[in-house]
Amino acid sequence: MFKRIPRTFRSGLLLGSILALIVAAIAITYERYDTRTLKRTLRRDAVLCGVNTGLPGFSNPDAQGKWSGFDVDICRAVASAIFDDPTKVKFVPLDANERFKELQSRKIDILSRNSTWSMSRETDYGLNFAAVSYYDGQGFMVPRARNLESALALSGSKVCVQNSTTTQLNLADYFRANNIKFEEVKFGNLNEVLKAYESDQCDTLTADVSQLYALRLKLGHPADHVILPDVISKEPLAPVVRQRDDDWLLIVKWTVYAMLNAEELGITSKNIDEALKSKKPDVMRLVGTDGAFGEELGLTRDWAARIIRHVGNYGEVYDRNVGVGSPLKIPRGLNHLWSGGGIQYAPPIR
Repeated sequence: MFKRIPRTFRSGLLLGSILALIVAAIAITYERYDTRTLKRTLRRDAVLCGVNTGLPGFSNPDAQGKWSGFDVDICRAVASAIFDDPTKVKFVPLDANERFKELQSRKIDILSRNSTWSMSRETDYGLNFAAVSYYDGQGFMVPRARNLESALALSGSKVCVQNSTTTQLNLADYFRANNIKFEEVKFGNLNEVLKAYESDQCDTLTADVSQLYALRLKLGHPADHVILPDVISKEPLAPVVRQRDDDWLLIVKWTVYAMLNAEELGITSKNIDEALKSKKPDVMRLVGTDGAFGEELGLTRDWAARIIRHVGNYGEVYDRNVGVGSPLKIPRGLNHLWSGGGIQYAPPIR
């Protein structure tokens, strides 16, 4: 016959079981949220980058499947910082409806796809917007033949808009606030929106101004359409990462800031070798000849020099993809550096 187990011992077993369950729960939570993206990226030997399915100037594949664009270059810059090789990126084209879910489920490491930073997108999806790479705003495109000069003259318009986006919400807010009547014509993706506009299912197209410039290039006769001067919203676009992955967030954030600081200091892809010889303290800290700032990110000391060498500074990336050196020729506007009349501003590396 077995002896009865003492009550104190049984209580100890129970307490021990409870503690074990708590520890296991904490471990599962830690494993779930501390994603260690950098380690997985190094093992994979590539950055997984979610991009738009095709938006000229921002993320667009050519006939051979080679991607180019402003958002594409953000991911190439991250790959340069990590691998010293801008080609170590795998691009994953994503629609607006799937972009955040794919990031949540770890199908991609970074979402670099004209996505507006908003409070609800961080709180509802458990994501972090790393740093504003492009300041945008929503606008309107109309046929030139309508002879409109302002969005306030759009009363009675049929407006094509992409469904389930902040664009759709802003559209309703603007017309309601100005007591303007309109008819919303919504579609699931931008290609459908553009086709509807071109086939006269609507007489107005609304999207971020940067998108309007890109979409206009796809029309049969781009010169027959104008983008109105009105900007009706704030659309800070930024690369996105998962929350509770602070090491990865820092790398993506400071990649953008490195390109901005490089432009401010006059360091380009063409003069980076000269910059490495500089004795100016702020230049030395950026290119890695003074301090160990890259190592504090889990990278090498020359992490920023790698970015500049392979991808360029912010101004170079802007100009060749969407600015004066591109077919879009979007005025830089707010995306000028703070020292040049814009609001692009990076914290110092020190």
